[in-house]
Amino acid sequence: MASKNVLIPESKQSMENFKSEVANSLNVNLKQGYNGDLTSREAGSIGGEMVKRMIAYAETNMKK
Repeated sequence: MASKNVLIPESKQSMENFKSEVANSLNVNLKQGYNGDLTSREAGSIGGEMVKRMIAYAETNMKK
């Protein structure tokens, strides 16, 4: 079960901004607040693209 607890509270707004940026790049109409009118495909595409970008960022910035 997913938890809504944020490990770093200061990051919450940054993640919301990131989500909006990704939604805009995918041409998905994401509103402030409730977005229950999104299809599963639209919502999943936002989350999937966020994960892809975070992984790419981590791979780029990880140094051994």
